Amino acid sequence: MATAREAHWNAVYTEKADTEVSWFEQTPETSLALIGDTGVGTAAAIIDIGGGSSRLVDAMLQEGYRDVTVLDLSERALENPKARLGERGAQVAWIVADITAWTPDRQDDVWHDRAAFHFLTDAADRRAYVATLTRALHPGGHAIIGTFALDGPERCSGLPIVRYSPATLAEELGPSFRPVAETRHEHRTPAGRVQRFQFARFVKS
Repeated sequence: MATAREAHWNAVYTEKADTEVSWFEQTPETSLALIGDTGVGTAAAIIDIGGGSSRLVDAMLQEGYRDVTVLDLSERALENPKARLGERGAQVAWIVADITAWTPDRQDDVWHDRAAFHFLTDAADRRAYVATLTRALHPGGHAIIGTFALDGPERCSGLPIVRYSPATLAEELGPSFRPVAETRHEHRTPAGRVQRFQFARFVKS
């Protein structure tokens, strides 16, 4: 049986085209730049958490990355990039899972999350996320997490979120993750509104 969380996101991606959701980006330049800044090569293992219908997977394949995984709670969300990519989608590992309950079966070099973590308003869910992140990354691996900034929206897709600064995000991740870079990003939604994001990159000890 689908959880309430899963049902919510399946409904969102059923009712709206992927280009209509507020987080849509035609070209995910900030995420691509932060992944590039890690210095990993195109053979690196990269996982996109909450990737949904994002164009990031398309861009990474275009850049030559060969070991890409996209994880999302919503199976409906993942249908869009699979259809969009066609045969190229066979190069991608697609995982339908709740990140707070998922057990990774390998360790990756880069963990990317744009706007998944900030939906975890329950402290127990955040601890579960960090535990999964810790298991999923190699020592020396990079965690890139983008959330709404302290002056960003308080809700998204009808749900409350938790806003972060780089310092408060570092506190949530704990001492095993060393902050190495941060950047702000003003995202303009398809409706023309501005959403202020805060991205931070960490290295796992």
